[in-house]
Amino acid sequence: MTAHSEHDLREALRAIESTLSKCEKALARLTPGTAQHTLLTRRIAAFTIAIALLREKLGE
Repeated sequence: MTAHSEHDLREALRAIESTLSKCEKALARLTPGTAQHTLLTRRIAAFTIAIALLREKLGE
């Protein structure tokens, strides 16, 4: 496994948090039950997990 610098991890966290915010805003415009809504809901869940893991790695 490749070791990443704290700077790299913080940049990744910033990028994922930004994308998550955009996904959450877009989700409000989608109709529940559609493929797009389901995909975005799953993507939001994945980003939430990624954020938690990055914060854990950073000791936050």
